[in-house]
Amino acid sequence: MNPLAELRYFFTALGYFTRVPVPRWVGYEPHYLNAAARYFPLVGALVGGVGSLVYLAALRVFPAGVAVLLSMAATLLLTGAFHEDGLADCCDAFGGGYTRDDVLRIMHDSRIGAFGAIALVVALALKWQTLASLPPLRAAWLMMAAHTASRACAISYLATLDYVRPEGKARPVAQRMTPGALALAAVFGLPWLFWPDWRAGCATLVVLIALRLALARYFVRRIGGYTGDCLGFAQQVFELAIYLTGLAWISF
Repeated sequence: MNPLAELRYFFTALGYFTRVPVPRWVGYEPHYLNAAARYFPLVGALVGGVGSLVYLAALRVFPAGVAVLLSMAATLLLTGAFHEDGLADCCDAFGGGYTRDDVLRIMHDSRIGAFGAIALVVALALKWQTLASLPPLRAAWLMMAAHTASRACAISYLATLDYVRPEGKARPVAQRMTPGALALAAVFGLPWLFWPDWRAGCATLVVLIALRLALARYFVRRIGGYTGDCLGFAQQVFELAIYLTGLAWISF
């Protein structure tokens, strides 16, 4: 393993999924993105870390609800709402398309429709209310866990499903992921779930596995595989599932 090459792949992932500037020496080649996939959960750790720090800092001045909103705004700015865009596009496409071609055509349209707008409002409201209902330190850690584990689960589709567009912005990423790269992504992304309560982590992992299988079947049935928007949609679903499971666990 070449350390310089691995650092290049990490910076490639960082530049692709966030608005953080990366060094010029990193450069760009299409195959960098596929090799960078294993580092997507680490990018999630950075995004979750920023969100957690903004949340904890804002709590010193504002109520929990306002602190969560400021945290969400920070992560949306950092990522350029990259995954939320996929959520909106998929909801418009799957909600408004009947045939495979219809779904792919609507998904490719940059305009947002009613299904996408409603999905965004509901998803953001759920994140806001769920995190605001959690104890502060638990909420801060869960942000870290959700941003990392959700990305690890989303990119697992690179190892099992087919990319269905002949071209697209996700095409360079969408080569088959090797078992070794997937295992490394899981190591980077999943252990965050198990602190401070490993039992809650196990329950969350079961929920994520069930959702991953259900979404995979749905994607295959509707379009025969996945697109880049599907990965963003899946990441948002997994992130929400982690927050909701965390809140449900402490509510019992």
